[in-house]
Amino acid sequence: MRLTVGQAVVRFLANQWTERDGVEQRTIAGCFGIFGHGNVAGIGQALLQAQRTGLVESDSVDLPYYLARNEQAMVHAAAGFARMKNRLSTMACTASIGPGSTNMLTGAALATVNRLPVLLLPSDVFATRAASPVLQELEDPRSYDVSVNDAFRPLSRFFDRVWRPEQLPSALLAAMRVLTDPVETGAVTLCLPQDVQAEAYDFPDALFAKRVWHVPRPLAEPAAVERAAEVLRNAKRPLLIAGGGVIYAEASAELDRFARATGIPVADTQAGKGALSWDHPNSVGGVGSTGAPVANRLARDADVIIGVGTRYSDFTTASRTAFANPDVKFININVAGFDAAKQSAYPIVADARDGLRALQDALDGKQFPTGYRVGVAEWQVTVDSAYRMGHGPLPAQAEVIGVVNEACAERDVVVQAAGSMPGDLQLLWRARDPKQYHVEYGYSCMGFEIAGALGIKMADPSREVYALVGDGSYLMMSQEIVTAIAEGIKLIVVLVQNHGFASIGALSESLGSQRFGTSYRFRGDRQDYDGNYLPVDLAANAESLGAGVIRCRTIADLRDGLKRAREADRLTVVHIETDPLSPVPSSESWWDVPVPEVSDLSTTQAARGVYDTAKRGQRQYL
Repeated sequence: MRLTVGQAVVRFLANQWTERDGVEQRTIAGCFGIFGHGNVAGIGQALLQAQRTGLVESDSVDLPYYLARNEQAMVHAAAGFARMKNRLSTMACTASIGPGSTNMLTGAALATVNRLPVLLLPSDVFATRAASPVLQELEDPRSYDVSVNDAFRPLSRFFDRVWRPEQLPSALLAAMRVLTDPVETGAVTLCLPQDVQAEAYDFPDALFAKRVWHVPRPLAEPAAVERAAEVLRNAKRPLLIAGGGVIYAEASAELDRFARATGIPVADTQAGKGALSWDHPNSVGGVGSTGAPVANRLARDADVIIGVGTRYSDFTTASRTAFANPDVKFININVAGFDAAKQSAYPIVADARDGLRALQDALDGKQFPTGYRVGVAEWQVTVDSAYRMGHGPLPAQAEVIGVVNEACAERDVVVQAAGSMPGDLQLLWRARDPKQYHVEYGYSCMGFEIAGALGIKMADPSREVYALVGDGSYLMMSQEIVTAIAEGIKLIVVLVQNHGFASIGALSESLGSQRFGTSYRFRGDRQDYDGNYLPVDLAANAESLGAGVIRCRTIADLRDGLKRAREADRLTVVHIETDPLSPVPSSESWWDVPVPEVSDLSTTQAARGVYDTAKRGQRQYL
């Protein structure tokens, strides 16, 4: 079949399918893009042709195109889509050469850190070098085969540059292999020189036949299960930590059965929240630096930690201070051997669903005490108080979270990524569905919220999606409001205005840096940012982008505003101002952020003393 490289890419992608447990779905559900001179006549023309003529004999399959407004944001939307689809389906993203393509770098990093499949198609320099240096080409005197797109190499799980049409089939097949691998997945980058995109070649017809990529569920090795079970049989105070792998494996039912059968308490990570409903009898809330105190107390005393589908980030381990029992042992169930071996664990390299089943069977009915449930009940009273503290004159962020939580139906989704809200959400949010809680905390990227919410809603239009975004993140990236409006995609954006960076402000103060540079203010007499607040009207900004806007002053206003936003038929921004200094309950945990060893500031000196004390609790698990 004689096609251009761009046409071949689009036709190939439209015929790729993923299968797990007998369910097939499109691997690449569509393509986000912004066209420039690097891709408008290549991938852009191919997408147009696909829309006009179809891509298979029945003309029933194409590759839908979605016009984004920011290249970084469209990768975030693809990542949100992929996570919502349990990594079984994703989106492609095409950009022009130069800044268009390099704008995707942050999105690539986010996808790979979070192990979410996204396909990036950045345009590149001329393969023929006929007109070099072309517009936006980086000239490297050491080599002519280097371009700005080489910056994608360390951020991608697979990277290739298609210099000739003959190279395309192998590149496409390798890309799909990585995108559908639950262990190796992440950003996949295929660089497409702009002249090659438009070059024609006789591709084999077999390249465009329907191809199904079967996503495996690796089975647990019996000997590994028995070794882990022997450790667990001798435990007295075990704790299970549910990570994102439980949700990706759709293993919530198996986790429920395991917890009820054994009585073991279940804590969760940011990615694992919702694996069990918050009111499950064994659920003890988030663990680690921003976790619930009841889970962190259990973690400190636990003699066996069962990590299921977690990669043990520093927040989960409280920078390696969470698990204080000197004799603590770890059992890890993970599809990735790299993660299963962490903490010198007894590893079970397996899909979370199969691993939990196998471990439960090996325990032969072993049960553990459930006295921790009294502490859980007491903690929920604390959460209720935080949700209804009556803080004033401006409301507290915890109250805002409480109202949003109450407004969310079981299948609704809350989206967040950065600032103080991820911590407050892990501490306080009551998740009732495995997909209700979507906090991107692997890369914690400011600006993810609205773009991510767009991808999530596209993945499951039946759910209401709430993007909970602070003013800092909103100012960094709000453009996909326009994309959502153009596509008729309804989102509810809860815009929390606190005039700066609440999270970093509080962290700065705790480290002795006096909240320097963390407020949106005019310069004052000291030439610091200590003057009046800036007269920024973010609600008016959202309105100018085409959103419906509801301004709220009080918690009662917010409750009513969310009801109206839910009833609306278009994207609606609900704006409320909060007190950046409002309190939340303590997690009784720690996070390692270094403090200067020497300083002329008394606040920094005092913070260093606190840091040195906490640092003594840090340990390696050998």
